[in-house]
Amino acid sequence: MQLLGDAIAPAESEDIAVASAFAALRTRLGWNADSEARSEVISHFGPVALAMFRDSSGDQSANTHAALADFEHWYSETRGSPFWTLFDQQMPDTPVVDF
Repeated sequence: MQLLGDAIAPAESEDIAVASAFAALRTRLGWNADSEARSEVISHFGPVALAMFRDSSGDQSANTHAALADFEHWYSETRGSPFWTLFDQQMPDTPVVDF
């Protein structure tokens, strides 16, 4: 979450904040290409990013914890595992080719 907070911090608008959060999440998960499943996860994560931005802007009505809990519940129900297990995936080594 710190990574996402750092990505959102310099944003000047909600749209930029959400886009920055999406980019940071994709990068952290190694999602270089889109798929239907990945796009669905990203779109459902949008309210979390938006709440984080609003919280950081001092919006008293924003509730990052509730947005994150809703997202985690949706992910667990649809995928059958906690969202955070995605971060435990081993990234395959990329071979270095020397020409």
